[in-house]
Amino acid sequence: MAKKKSSGPRGTRKRGQHKPAKPASKARRSFTLANLQPPAGSRKKKVRVGRGMGSKLGRTAGAGNKGQKSRRGYSRRRGFEGGQMPLHRRMPKRGFDNPFGVTYEVVNLAELNVFPAGETVTTELLRAHGFVRRATDPIKVLGDGELTTKLAIHAQAFSASAKEKITKAGGTFEVVA
Repeated sequence: MAKKKSSGPRGTRKRGQHKPAKPASKARRSFTLANLQPPAGSRKKKVRVGRGMGSKLGRTAGAGNKGQKSRRGYSRRRGFEGGQMPLHRRMPKRGFDNPFGVTYEVVNLAELNVFPAGETVTTELLRAHGFVRRATDPIKVLGDGELTTKLAIHAQAFSASAKEKITKAGGTFEVVA
């Protein structure tokens, strides 16, 4: 019996040839109020649980069988590990955080040599020149290095060596609140 030649798409192509490209979509649809609809997949129907066996989520409503987690109103507290000692209680506690402690922004005397002699160095001037980062923290001047210019320095705190070196250079210091 002779093999019948098919007239379908395979019969017209040779082995290894690809299917011809499909023509571009038909003419662009014009949108009117009558044919507006949201994009495909943008609107999803809400799953209604516990509404009978035909809804796929009947009987236990996806909560599993029995136990505390299957009941209404269940919410476990943060860090709860099923009765096991929670991580925040297993970790060792160290140190002490003083609620009344003051953290100072530190400026050394050697850094203040950039100012010209006779200048009044205030906390605002130090912040403007970038000597301190946080604007809220008080400033303490430490006596590291030598002061070569005569300056009037205003800050919240001074170390004893800083006071000594400022007066030795002929300058003055003033503690501001």
